[in-house]
Amino acid sequence: MAIKPLSDRVLVKIEKAETKSAGGIIIPDTAQEKTQTGTVVAVGPGTEKEKVTVSPGQKVMYDKYAGTQVKLDGVEHLIVKMADIVAIIE
Repeated sequence: MAIKPLSDRVLVKIEKAETKSAGGIIIPDTAQEKTQTGTVVAVGPGTEKEKVTVSPGQKVMYDKYAGTQVKLDGVEHLIVKMADIVAIIE
């Protein structure tokens, strides 16, 4: 299945949160913070008001409660608006 974002939307593959701390302690799923970074998979064409300034393959940081979560081939993805992307990670 392929998803092509519309308008100013961006499809982001969510990065998995670390399950171990630096000291080796295992962190249960219920105590983990929701991850806020991911890799851009696909982008929409943008609009006159909101241009899409990211491209596939870039690593980005997005707002904590942004977007719509979708499962694509068993992998968690998020469809977010361009305005919800706060940074490009280099």
